[in-house]
Amino acid sequence: MHLSCDISFKGKVNHFSFEYLKCILYIIDVKDEPYLLNKKVYSKLITASHLLEDFLDFHGAKNNKKWIFYRELSAAIRHLSLAGYSQKHIFNRIAFYDFERKDEAFIDESRDTLMMIQGSIEIAAPVIIAEAQRLEIEIPERGYDPEFFPDIATTQQLEHDIDDFDNRQDQKKNLIIIASEFLDLIKAFEPFSFYERYSSDQIREIIPSKVNEVGIRRFEMLLHNLQSSFDSYVIHGGFFHGNRKLKQLRSHFSIVFHILQVMGRLLHFYERHLLDVDYKDFYKSVSESLAELIDPDVLLDRCVNYSLFYAWQFLSSGQRLASEILNENIDRSSITVGIPKERGFHTRPCLLIAKIVQHYGGDVQMVLGEDRFDASSVLDLQWAGGKIKKEEFEQVVFEGDTRALEDLTVLASVNYAEDSMGKGVPLPKQLSYLR
Repeated sequence: MHLSCDISFKGKVNHFSFEYLKCILYIIDVKDEPYLLNKKVYSKLITASHLLEDFLDFHGAKNNKKWIFYRELSAAIRHLSLAGYSQKHIFNRIAFYDFERKDEAFIDESRDTLMMIQGSIEIAAPVIIAEAQRLEIEIPERGYDPEFFPDIATTQQLEHDIDDFDNRQDQKKNLIIIASEFLDLIKAFEPFSFYERYSSDQIREIIPSKVNEVGIRRFEMLLHNLQSSFDSYVIHGGFFHGNRKLKQLRSHFSIVFHILQVMGRLLHFYERHLLDVDYKDFYKSVSESLAELIDPDVLLDRCVNYSLFYAWQFLSSGQRLASEILNENIDRSSITVGIPKERGFHTRPCLLIAKIVQHYGGDVQMVLGEDRFDASSVLDLQWAGGKIKKEEFEQVVFEGDTRALEDLTVLASVNYAEDSMGKGVPLPKQLSYLR
């Protein structure tokens, strides 16, 4: 039996506001308690505010002077709650992440970021109730009881009695893929790296022109895929036991994933609701009203000086670990190939060799007698080129990652993509990634 949908707009808005306003009243009633917002509170806020926001959007509240501010407040609560849920997850799980050293500054900054999000919701709460009263929306008699949101975070673990680590036949292959993709991601993220705090003015210069929601969410998705692949194809049962290096690897891309979740939600809220763009005067006044509740400079500081900074710190510290795991699992072999005709190992062939090795991420060395040179380093290869010319070598040996060696064989077969005059020639299709 279907319930009748023939209800007035006022009746519907009362219905869709009820659980949302009960959450808001709860926040007002217990606002003096530290860390009052646990993951269950955030989860309820996310669901209730999302339902209300969708309802208001369906009825055109974004284009209505009477209802737009109530709608914008619900959006603010939703995105702050999404950020808060992820940040609370980080804070709860810090003890479970396995890193080589404990960063007390990160713990303190994580707490500060959590309190910023929580404080913003607390400041907005009475304004939401006042706006609901202005709109003559029914206010629940009281908020949720504190017992409805018990803080039950725990460090207890059930007995670990399932271990499928040694039974994964294709684990080695998947580890190579995951470690390689993680190294590629680190390389792509490097332009965002910095080592000194940004001022508010400097942050405004890079957001959103250089750092924005779209770019950050792309990295978030890539990290989520890495975590999913690791859990599906490497250690199905989790990462609290077993190989410590693998636990540490997962810790690195997992914590960055959650940090970028926080950053993405805060950036979305800033770019969509607080950023001063060419809106009509009324929309601008709504944004200014939100900015009075949620300080954009404080929000952006947490985006950059916490989220972006520590995302790079954990990616950077995970780089060496990923390289170690990759080199422990790659298949190794050696090849003997000729040197570039006429001009030898000058800059261009050295650059192509280094790009191939860097593309795969595994260790490859050029071997000349007793001497070994890092084939991922153009400078090392040029040093080797000098020895080759001086001692008149006609062939060289490459040892290391079989994947890279296969492509180096192809490169050598076309004289390192040079003609007899040293000019570049088209690369084989297999090496198209070098273009």
